[in-house]
Amino acid sequence: MASWDIHPQGVQGQLKVVGTHAEDLGDVLNRLLADMKEAAQAAGTAVPGSQAVMPQYGPVVPQKAPSWSARTSTGPVAAALVKYVNERKPDLKAMADRCQAAVLGAAKATNEYVQGDLEAAKNAQNAARAVRVDALKDFGGKK
Repeated sequence: MASWDIHPQGVQGQLKVVGTHAEDLGDVLNRLLADMKEAAQAAGTAVPGSQAVMPQYGPVVPQKAPSWSARTSTGPVAAALVKYVNERKPDLKAMADRCQAAVLGAAKATNEYVQGDLEAAKNAQNAARAVRVDALKDFGGKK
């Protein structure tokens, strides 16, 4: 029969470490996506800068130039970055899902182990209470 030797406090400590690393991974992935978005916005178009501005004719009301953060780009670099991120999203989600499943699975397995130990202890105590001590006195002793 196989025996188990799990230390729930040790598992809990390791789960905290893994949880911290998983949060760090989530932060890094979020920063990556934000940086990719910013890079796509700043990438520009295939048209050289001075040619991208259309000359205006007639009386024109001066307008504030758009900020870099509000600008979207449709150039080839931006398109490639968007395609890259869209193709990697399933992999990034799978990484997060696997981390979560591993942590939750280890926690559930440890809880089941502890519950099994408690159940086994309860059964042993109940069996010990059911023993007739008076019958044991007469069993193999001298009178």
